[in-house]
Amino acid sequence: MWAPTTSPAAGAALPSHRRGSVAGVRIVVALPPVKARARLPRRRLCLAVPPASEMAAAAAAAAAAAAEEEEMGWRKAVEMDAAERREMAIRRLQEEAGTGSTRREFAVFETARGDTLFTQTWTPAAVDRVRGIIVLLHGLNEHSGRYNHFAKLLNDHGLKVYAMDWIGHGGSDGVHGYVSSLDHAVGDLKEFLEDVVLEENYGLPCFLFGHSTGGAIVLKAALDPCVEAHIEGVVLTSPAIRVQPAHPIIKVVAPIFSVLTPKYRVAALHKRGPPVSRDPEAMKIKYADPLVYTGPIRVRTGNEILRISSYLQRNLSRVTVPFLVLHGTADTITDPGASQQLYHSSASAHKSIKLYDGYLHDLLFEPERDDIANDIINWLSSRLNVLQRW
Repeated sequence: MWAPTTSPAAGAALPSHRRGSVAGVRIVVALPPVKARARLPRRRLCLAVPPASEMAAAAAAAAAAAAEEEEMGWRKAVEMDAAERREMAIRRLQEEAGTGSTRREFAVFETARGDTLFTQTWTPAAVDRVRGIIVLLHGLNEHSGRYNHFAKLLNDHGLKVYAMDWIGHGGSDGVHGYVSSLDHAVGDLKEFLEDVVLEENYGLPCFLFGHSTGGAIVLKAALDPCVEAHIEGVVLTSPAIRVQPAHPIIKVVAPIFSVLTPKYRVAALHKRGPPVSRDPEAMKIKYADPLVYTGPIRVRTGNEILRISSYLQRNLSRVTVPFLVLHGTADTITDPGASQQLYHSSASAHKSIKLYDGYLHDLLFEPERDDIANDIINWLSSRLNVLQRW
């Protein structure tokens, strides 16, 4: 069951779907303001004060960094709990839904673990025009709502889009930016595909789309024969098949600290990395979005990315599903060479690769985003033509 176009009444249950069980009621409530804590006596600390010249240099460097971050649209990381993020995701969806050739709706999905995930759909207004289904998975630290423009383009070509915010992201449960196991995300995708997408769209060809870490999740799910049997192909943009840690020692210590202090945020590594798009406005919008996590990466999350990428590198020859992989040659977040390795090593009979010279990581937010979207749509259309399911 999907949400109505109007905002849910206060205290009402959110639209939910769960096969073979009664959906649990989740209520979003406003918490009372926290009372100010009693003022504690001050304690004097003896600190060594650096020379004035060093203090002035440090202040100048901090001011320069702050000015650069403001210019690029970076936002200071602010922690929001899952209920706040979900409420914001719903409100934003309703503001952006509008009218026209697309009907946009949301629902919450309860996983077998009991976590509540925020999901949404974009459906062509002319339902009889739906020719296929796309299940979309966003990348690390972002959320599905960022793909609104892309989803509408897919709708224009008769493709209905389902999207799921994976655990710890967007409007879904979990600590923001924290992933205890990417295997949970893989399992959630399989569950959502079986319990919702295939149930609601029997007989329609289904494709999976994943960006960056979402691409790694999609690719690992597609290695499951039960998943492969129900999909007609996958599309991967900048997939996290190989990533380069900030320091070689991280590969050694990450597995240890991910067990000892899994939610610890590695502040020492929290620096503004290379740009992910050549479009300054797209960068500004991304990092000013409260639903995008901009804090330091958490130890377990980082280790999970290394773990799934290592698994995929060892299993590329097992990939048999039809796929299109797209990568920018100037991507410094995920390795375009790994996408080439996927293309050459996989056993897929139908596979294509598109490399974009000089493009960065967030391909669908590059200045040429519509051209890239058209490359994806053309590949999907060709697959549908082969299947003769128009």
